[in-house]
Amino acid sequence: MHVAQIGTGRVGRPTAYTIMCAELADTLTVCDTKPGLAAAFAEELRHVTASVKLDVEIGSCERDEEVSGADIILISAGEPRAPEVKMSRRDLAARNAEIVKLISEVTSPRNPGAKYVVISNPVDAMAMICKRYSKAEFVISTGTNLESLRFRSRLAGMLEVPVSKVQGWVGGEHGESAIALWSTVKINDVPIDDYTGLSGKILQKDAIEHYVKSVSKVIVDNIGGTEYGPAASFRDIVRGIVRDTKETLSIATPTKFNGIPEPVFVSVPIQVGRFVRSSSYGFLSDTEKKGVAVSAEAVYKTYLMAIQAIE
Repeated sequence: MHVAQIGTGRVGRPTAYTIMCAELADTLTVCDTKPGLAAAFAEELRHVTASVKLDVEIGSCERDEEVSGADIILISAGEPRAPEVKMSRRDLAARNAEIVKLISEVTSPRNPGAKYVVISNPVDAMAMICKRYSKAEFVISTGTNLESLRFRSRLAGMLEVPVSKVQGWVGGEHGESAIALWSTVKINDVPIDDYTGLSGKILQKDAIEHYVKSVSKVIVDNIGGTEYGPAASFRDIVRGIVRDTKETLSIATPTKFNGIPEPVFVSVPIQVGRFVRSSSYGFLSDTEKKGVAVSAEAVYKTYLMAIQAIE
């Protein structure tokens, strides 16, 4: 399995490292346009292979068009959110659309059949850009899978239960209009409302939803950017594809909505494997469906703004 990581910044490096250590790639190519960066990072990865005794072929390049023969292409290249600056992921749309468009156009000819996993923000709109210009059959956004990890972590903490006993996902947009899918939440396989009723525990749902949407800014402001949470989330997605685990993750795939002329990438829980499968949208509550539809409108608006900027 050949995995290519395009963009080796604060998110790309830990993602590539985590995927390699999870033994999900026989060949790993890292690519970055900053002179010397990808080559230096590749050297570090080779040192790790000697430590953990992994026979992984590590390659590097500085031109996106040099990526060749990859089975999975992860795109994390682009401008990140700046620390201590009030900005949303949507504010990055125009600049990052140019980058994602170029990567999509130049990699598709030399990587036929490659599966694209888009990470660059605003990720859902950027996945639509990738789909438009790569014309690849398999394009997904990492969507709200990271929010879902934050969601379960916070639920476990507030309910004082092991996180391994918590199930639940976040849907919609990776960003401002993300929506907690409370109908999917279970503790020890017991639906959340039944669990709180039986246990007598009080759950502040609004506080949890606020945490999920705001914690990334806390991390960015204090560390400079999110790293290990995203890397773990993206590893889970790649693992689902490589090993065809059909694990349920909240990723964004093209979904058709009334009133929107083309499919929009929004997240709902979906079984992740070698093929994009049907989502669980139809099983959500009416309120959750409306929330996801609101997210779709927001994502499509950002996508149109990006298209206008680059065409």
